[in-house]
Amino acid sequence: MTTFERIKSTAKSRGMNLKQVALASGMSENAIYRYNQGVDPSGPAIKAIADTLNVSPNYLLGQSEEPHVYENKPINLDDSDLLLAFDGKEIDEEDKQAIIGFLKFRRAQKRNEGK
Repeated sequence: MTTFERIKSTAKSRGMNLKQVALASGMSENAIYRYNQGVDPSGPAIKAIADTLNVSPNYLLGQSEEPHVYENKPINLDDSDLLLAFDGKEIDEEDKQAIIGFLKFRRAQKRNEGK
């Protein structure tokens, strides 16, 4: 199984599509599809995808058959079943989108800073 196939299979088992995985990993929405066209993912990209999918990078690279799921699974803010609140009041969809926008901005800043 290729890295692309492992990412796709794992994403499906997590209820995500590849676009969602890419965006949650701080990548462009079509970045993962390039891995199916012979482009090898960088180390930071594999780490980000593994963190998003809650598996080890070695599993995605085919170096391990065990996904080694981490205990501290990240929260997916796109999950419609997730209830967010601040200051005792529910966060509405507009505010949720603003939070997601801010987090994407911060990820881009960190990538540019080399973190």
